[in-house]
Amino acid sequence: MKSGVTSNRPTRRRIFFVDDHPLVREWLASMVSLEADLEVCGQAEDALSALATVVSSRPDLMVVDLSLPRGSGLELIKEMRASHPAVRLMVLSMHDEASVAERAFRAGAHGYAVKRESGPRIIDGIRTVLDGKFYASPSLTAQLAGRMFGGASRSGRLPEELLSDREVEVFRLRGQGLQTKEIAVRLGVSIKTVGTYDARIKEKLGMGDGGELMREAVLWQDRQRGL
Repeated sequence: MKSGVTSNRPTRRRIFFVDDHPLVREWLASMVSLEADLEVCGQAEDALSALATVVSSRPDLMVVDLSLPRGSGLELIKEMRASHPAVRLMVLSMHDEASVAERAFRAGAHGYAVKRESGPRIIDGIRTVLDGKFYASPSLTAQLAGRMFGGASRSGRLPEELLSDREVEVFRLRGQGLQTKEIAVRLGVSIKTVGTYDARIKEKLGMGDGGELMREAVLWQDRQRGL
């Protein structure tokens, strides 16, 4: 009869990174490798690859960028919540606008960190989410509180209040100066589909033409950045 052997090695919680930049994934993996209680169990550059490998990777937490090729980070979060509800979800994005973070939380994210934060703070965010809590970058906390408790000061006519998640993505990319073909490639959709989103945006926001859409998108993007 074999005697039981008890290992003193701590159980490591498994992290899966989804980001289209290899250097970002390498940076994140190197940070996690220094932590005794964490390990990287998988990586993907887009939503489709992440969904294809998540079962075999068995992550405890998936860290997702919102700007992904061939898909959307928000849509990936929604799909993960529906098909793998036990996996915790954290956004790590370059976007530090409260409206973007709010949409991520509504989609099902448990945390939202900004890439310009320090490595230790991002690791703290990862642990916070793994521990069953919600996390938001300090730079976003006050903004999110203001949006939640602003009450009558909110007009209800803001683009982020009227547009769908995908329409907001298109509107934001227009505000960054991207053309139709570039947006189509970025989102993994056809040029015709981008045109359909443009038409819906103009209808919902009461805009007359593409030029007005572009101008308003740029102004909205500046407001989001506090410019």
